[in-house]
Amino acid sequence: MCMRFRGFSDFGLLLGLSVLAVIAPLTRAVAEPQIQWRVANSFRFFLDPADTEVHRATYEALSDDERKAPVLSAERALSERHAEGWASTMLGNTCWNAQQNQHRCPDVGSYINPKSHKIRAEVRELPEGETVDCVWRTTPLSGRGSGGTVTVPCNVAVELEVPYPAGARVVVEVGGQKVAATEAVVQDLFIVGFGDSFGSGEGNPDVPVRFSRERGADYGLRTKEVALAGYPARVGAWEKIGDQKFIDENARWLDQACHRSLYSHQLRAALQLSVEAPQRAVTYVGLACSGAETTFGLFLRYKGHEWVPNPPQLSQISSLADAQCAGVEATAYDLPEAYHMKERVPELKGGLVLKKCDLKQARKIDLLFLSVGGNDMGFARLVANAVLADQSSLRSLGGWFGQVHGPTEAQALLDVLGDRYKSLNRAFHSILHVPWNESDRIVLTGYPPMAALEDGKSVCPDGQAGMTVLPDFAMSQKKAREAGVAAERLNAIMATSAKEHNWSFVDAHRRDFQGRGLCAGWADMALNSADDLRLPIQRDGKWEPYNPADWRAYASRQRWFRTPNDAFMTGHFHVPQGMMQTVLKAQGYNWVQLLLAATYSGAFHPTAEGHAAIADALAARSRGIIEKYASRGQRRAEQ
Repeated sequence: MCMRFRGFSDFGLLLGLSVLAVIAPLTRAVAEPQIQWRVANSFRFFLDPADTEVHRATYEALSDDERKAPVLSAERALSERHAEGWASTMLGNTCWNAQQNQHRCPDVGSYINPKSHKIRAEVRELPEGETVDCVWRTTPLSGRGSGGTVTVPCNVAVELEVPYPAGARVVVEVGGQKVAATEAVVQDLFIVGFGDSFGSGEGNPDVPVRFSRERGADYGLRTKEVALAGYPARVGAWEKIGDQKFIDENARWLDQACHRSLYSHQLRAALQLSVEAPQRAVTYVGLACSGAETTFGLFLRYKGHEWVPNPPQLSQISSLADAQCAGVEATAYDLPEAYHMKERVPELKGGLVLKKCDLKQARKIDLLFLSVGGNDMGFARLVANAVLADQSSLRSLGGWFGQVHGPTEAQALLDVLGDRYKSLNRAFHSILHVPWNESDRIVLTGYPPMAALEDGKSVCPDGQAGMTVLPDFAMSQKKAREAGVAAERLNAIMATSAKEHNWSFVDAHRRDFQGRGLCAGWADMALNSADDLRLPIQRDGKWEPYNPADWRAYASRQRWFRTPNDAFMTGHFHVPQGMMQTVLKAQGYNWVQLLLAATYSGAFHPTAEGHAAIADALAARSRGIIEKYASRGQRRAEQ
């Protein structure tokens, strides 16, 4: 019996496999056709959908392991393909109008309040799709207006326009018979970027300066004994440093005054959120500005970091209120007593005027990315204290045109930082209409450690590694450690304030910066130019340690902070000769140009890789917020 039973089982198994072999192809053959669609240009800030497609395709090509840090992985992949950086190919083709200091798209209609989105759709599982035509019909789900009809071969993707926010019903017909249907409703997120240089992308110009392979530049004498000669010279037919042809070769930024860049972690996080969800679009408004504080910058007008003929005319809060109104003039309100927090923020007492868009007109903010607080505690002044040699005359001049101060002064400023966040919280809700019960839509991002070694406790040692561009620079380990203590207190205050106001707080990226600070790399005998901390210098007609024309600002490297040497080689900020004489009172002092090139170009700020790492942490936190409110909206719709 046992043998007959086993034989019967074997026969049954063979019979079953035979039946399945026949049924399987039949099942595939009768599978119902399905419509698949995605937003054609999910990151609406880019005018050209092809630019968004570059980032979407890069994301989709990442491995599962790379997708654990998708922005950083994508940045590394893009940097390998674009020697000058990917942003150089997309600058000038965005919805930012630098002349008017507004977010506008030519020939696109309203950027802030889109009436519709273009989607790219195709029908799958349709037999012999290459031999027949499909008729695509759209009908607005709102019941208002008319849809459209498009006829294309069934194996060809089609571009359709669907109304926003209601969406459209999409039907595909073959020979007058419906073969597939779906509802296309686009999720469009309004994401805002506020803050300072860490939010703007300082240190990472969209088009970095290019250097001559042969020519060197001399900056005169720093002292009677120290000649500043043999420096890398930018390309161009210039005759003197600072003449017009020299200035014409300046680095270029998305916004020149604010040194706002496409590499900003705020923009990169918004971009990532748009490309990873096929049926989502993002409307992005970035206003972060290098040098901004909560007072001068967010509440009060701040003209920016670089001298330009058309600086920002409004504070970031007022600029966003104008943007929310989408073409309708926002109303200006005189608010002399509303935000000074019992005179704890005296800059906001009297004379404060903010614009506000009417609630019914204002576009609702889905996410507000915020990076602010560092300048409020004197970030640049602390850095100057840590990296200016004690004997440097720049200390008596006030660092780089600002007061030098140590941890004692920083602590006094930190004592009132909580009040500044409190005033911001009030404005976000009262002026920008973020609902009080949705405060977690405000996402405050912590600052990464600048000089931390791998253990997270030690800091960069004494020395000039990465700072040889000017003899006045020399890292003090003691002062760097003191600045690090102040930075840790800053992070704690940020976390406490975020919790107090029910904001979201992001600082997971901070540990990723350990071992990637200013001194990460080699001060001699470097294995590659990317990780070489030295500045190329020309001696006897020969460049050492490498030719500056071979510098790649966006190559992958160990350090995620720009050193003064890096800043000189990337942003290379100089001012016109006339400004040296009339504004800086520095006629004949070419070394001042060298100082500007080493500091105002973004030294002590994250690289593009650093920004990408921050963006990954910011995007990760944002996904939870998006899901939370999407689920809440779905539950309401079902009730």
